[in-house]
Amino acid sequence: MRIHALQHVAFEGLGHIGSWIAAEEHQLTVTRLYEGGALPDPNDFDRLIIMGGPMNIYEDDRYPWLSGEKVLIRQAIKAGKSAVGICLGAQLLADALGSPVFAGQEKEIGWLPIRLTEAGKHTGLLSGLPNQSTVFHWHGDTFAIPEGAIHLAESEGCSSQAFLYDNRILGLQFHLESTPETVGQILAHCRDELVPGRYIQTEDLINAADPVFYLQINNLLETLLARLP
Repeated sequence: MRIHALQHVAFEGLGHIGSWIAAEEHQLTVTRLYEGGALPDPNDFDRLIIMGGPMNIYEDDRYPWLSGEKVLIRQAIKAGKSAVGICLGAQLLADALGSPVFAGQEKEIGWLPIRLTEAGKHTGLLSGLPNQSTVFHWHGDTFAIPEGAIHLAESEGCSSQAFLYDNRILGLQFHLESTPETVGQILAHCRDELVPGRYIQTEDLINAADPVFYLQINNLLETLLARLP
C-alpha cells in the first residue's frame, strides 16, 4: 500500500503508525507542512494519514498551508482513498465532510477513558474490541459527527471521539499512535497547556502512566489500520 502522511509540526510525528508501516512493508511518503513541503497528487497514494498539531483548522491566516491541505483532503475523499485523521487530522476530515469544528466545552489532556457507542460496537471495524479503553488525549477543539458517518466512540468530556465515513474515512480525536517518546515530545513543547481542568492531568500523572496503556493503544491502532480498506 502507498501511504502518504501529512505532518503539521516536527514534534508530532507518526509514532507507532510509522512502526506499523515499516513492519507491514508499506510504502511511505511524508509532507512536512511546517517546512513548506509539497503536497502530492491523490493518484500518488492509496491512504492518507493526517497527523495532529497545536494549531486550529480555522487558522489559515497563521498557517497558509492549511488551505492547500484542505483541498487535498477533499480531493482524496472524492477519489475514493482511505484516510485516517488523528486529533487535528480528525478535525480536518470532519471539516472536509461538511461538519463544523469548534472549541470543546472541556479540554482533554492525558490518559482518559473512551467508550464505544452502540453503533460503534456493531461495526466490522471495531468488532471484538474492548467497549472501553484508556487512551492518550491532547485536544481542545472538537467537531460534529459528519452527516452519513458512524459515531464510533465518546468520552465523559467530549462526545465526538471517533467516526467512520463510507467504511474508509476514520477520524480519531485521540492518539493511539502515542509512545513514551512522542508523549515526551508533546509535553516538552506544549506543557503550558497543563492548567487545572476537569479533564487535564498533570505532567507527573501523564508520565506515570502504566506501560501497558501504550501496548494496548498501539495494538488497537494496528487493528484499525489493518481493517481499513
